[in-house]
Amino acid sequence: MARRFPFPLLHVDTGHNFPETTAFRDAFVARTGARLIVRTVEDSIKAGRAAEEPGANPSRNALQTVTLLDALAEFKFDAASVVPAAMKRRHGPRSGSSPSRRVWAVDPKNQRPELWNLFNGRKHPGEHFRVFPLSNWTEMDVWQYIAREKLDIPSIYFSHLREVVSRDGVLLAKSPHLTLLDGETYETRRIRFRTVGDMTCTGAVESEAATLAQIIQEVAAARQTERGTRADDRRSETAMEDRKKTGYF
Repeated sequence: MARRFPFPLLHVDTGHNFPETTAFRDAFVARTGARLIVRTVEDSIKAGRAAEEPGANPSRNALQTVTLLDALAEFKFDAASVVPAAMKRRHGPRSGSSPSRRVWAVDPKNQRPELWNLFNGRKHPGEHFRVFPLSNWTEMDVWQYIAREKLDIPSIYFSHLREVVSRDGVLLAKSPHLTLLDGETYETRRIRFRTVGDMTCTGAVESEAATLAQIIQEVAAARQTERGTRADDRRSETAMEDRKKTGYF
């Protein structure tokens, strides 16, 4: 009998997901017997807890924070481990774990030092830990580990044909959640994704890399970071740190 996945998985669903990643999530849960908890941004909006951005292509990234914090308060988790897709991977300071207080926001200035391999386990009532186990890994580290362990990953990371639109230097996938602006048209290109988030803000790269070995070669030659393909990170130079301070990371 397969061993049950030991921890609950919390998915903050914006409703703007790639179909491939949702299918991969559901297959993983079915295969491992994991307990999946889904909380949606749409429900937060309907409850008046969050407000949709105005405009033709609103981002729900900032709204995820409200949904996440409500879920953490609902289930009273002692620790929340952040998956690799939500980390900087050496595009900023290293971080191992950080205590978050009752308001759930992380204050980088008050993050206690964790020297070498020492873990700071001082947890006060009303706090939980945000754990970043791979925060000092590079993108190359992640791909080499995936290749070595022969891990399953969503097909979206490999080269495939897809309709995309080029906007401000970012290739965005065609989706029901994306409204074309004046003068924009979709075109079919051979692309893959280096990082995956919402369809409205996750940019693709043109690529012929259809195997793990080819992806590793491509990453080794890349001159742009994986975060550079995300439209939401271009809103501010401190976009990731700003979201950390408000409690998302």
